[in-house]
Amino acid sequence: MTVLLVIAVDGPAAAGKGTLARRLAAELGLPYLDTGLLYRAVGRRLLDAGADPADPAAATEQAQALTAADLARGDLRGPAADMAASAVAAIPAVRAALLDWQRDFGRRHGAVLDGRDIGTVVFPEAPVKLFVSASPEERARRRWLEMRGRGQAAELAQVEADLRARDAQDSARSVAPLKPAEDAALLDTTTLDAEAAFQAALSVVRARLPQGLPQGEGLDSA
Repeated sequence: MTVLLVIAVDGPAAAGKGTLARRLAAELGLPYLDTGLLYRAVGRRLLDAGADPADPAAATEQAQALTAADLARGDLRGPAADMAASAVAAIPAVRAALLDWQRDFGRRHGAVLDGRDIGTVVFPEAPVKLFVSASPEERARRRWLEMRGRGQAAELAQVEADLRARDAQDSARSVAPLKPAEDAALLDTTTLDAEAAFQAALSVVRARLPQGLPQGEGLDSA
C-alpha cells in the first residue's frame, strides 16, 4: 500500500501559513489546498443571499451546495469575508459537510493543506504538522500592506482590531478551535522574512518526514 505524504499547516490569519504551504507544495511536488477558502466561500454565499452566516440551517445548506466554482471567486478576501468565514466555521454541521471534501483531497495523492484545524481534526494522523504564528501587531501590518497593495483603503488600527476579533472567535469556538496540535512544530514568523520562514519550515519537514514516504527534490536540495 502506498503511503502518502500529508503536511498540515495551521495558524491564525496573516501569520504566513498560506505562503509557506504553497511553497512547500511546489517544492515537494504535492497538491495544495487552502481550506480556509471553503469556509470563505460558504460565508460569501450566505452574504450574497442576505442570510446570517451564524444561522446554522442556512449555513449548512450553503455548505452542502458548495461547488468548485465558488472557490475561484475574487471576493473571498477582506473583513466581511473573514468574519463570515469565522462564523460559519463555528457551526458543527458546516464543518461536517466540508470535512470529507478536505480529507478526500489529501488522500488522493498526498497534499499540503493549510487552515486552522488540519493537524487537530482533518488530518490528526499527518506525519508533518506545522503551527505558524506571529505577533498580532506584525500580522496586522502584513495584512494592512496586502490590502494597500490591492488598492483597498484601510486603517492599520482597524485591521489589527479585526484580526484580534477573528482570533478570539476562532479560538473560543466549541468545535475545532484554533490551537496547535500536541505534536505540531511551532514556527513564529514575527521576525522572519518569507525566505527565512520557508527554510525554517522546510527544515521541520526534513526532520519529521517518516521513513518510506516520498522524499521529493526539495528535501534533497539546499
